[in-house]
Amino acid sequence: MNLMTNWKDRITADPAVCHGRPCIKGTRVWVSLIIENLAAGISEDEILKAYPSIASEDIKAALSYAAELTKESYIPARNGHKGEA
Repeated sequence: MNLMTNWKDRITADPAVCHGRPCIKGTRVWVSLIIENLAAGISEDEILKAYPSIASEDIKAALSYAAELTKESYIPARNGHKGEA
């Protein structure tokens, strides 16, 4: 299974649900919420316990969706040196 294409089966953006924010299908769990939790060091198991309406595959789909978005646009990283972008 190629998760880079499979995320389309698990993620939806419906203007009538959560103001159109990308969510896990059939839930109101935002993709961004999953990514933010992972970035904060929260484990997959903890996320699944906090949001029982999602599955492990949904977390993987959220990561794949985020990866796909970074192919389209990016925010330049700062390297910490003065005077450099």
